[in-house]
Amino acid sequence: MDIRVTVDGQPVDAALNDSPAARDLASLLPLTLDLEDFHGTERTADPPRRLTTENAPEPQAAKAGDIAYFAPWGNLAVFYEDGPAASEDLLILGHIDADAGRLAEADRITIEAAP
Repeated sequence: MDIRVTVDGQPVDAALNDSPAARDLASLLPLTLDLEDFHGTERTADPPRRLTTENAPEPQAAKAGDIAYFAPWGNLAVFYEDGPAASEDLLILGHIDADAGRLAEADRITIEAAP
């Protein structure tokens, strides 16, 4: 599912996968979130509510540019470095096609449904 993402006022190409959690995130759009750094690998933010984790896809290790949901804490993550090993707690929701340096410095992200 194509989405429109704006990182600090600059549009970037992005897409969500077809997982139940990604569809649940899409139901919340549009979202504007303030990001904070976490462990020098990702920028995180809290969505307005927890996302579904039912029928989650097989775990994958996060890659730079991935949009993910960390179920235990209920937060979204935008990875600017490759993440840790695959975990059932981390659901990959989609991918942002942006330079890792740009994502590392991002303070605010807006996610909208593509027209």
